[in-house]
Amino acid sequence: MGKQVNCVKLGQVLEGLDVAPVPGELGQRVLDNVSRQAWEQWIVQQTMLINEHRLNLREVEARKFLMSEMEKYFFGDQ
Repeated sequence: MGKQVNCVKLGQVLEGLDVAPVPGELGQRVLDNVSRQAWEQWIVQQTMLINEHRLNLREVEARKFLMSEMEKYFFGDQ
């Protein structure tokens, strides 16, 4: 069993991620505060966003949009 985190999304102490899923400060915040279960839920949400907005992840603006949405998903007003 991996490290435990107090998940900001699910409000429970659950198994955390092994490594930061994205680089930088946001990745570290996710690593420290998001459970594996909540991350898996984000992947589903992210896929829907990519499809609904027809994002091309080769474009910088599309990646910025996803990072912004990720921050809102985990750390915005809930």
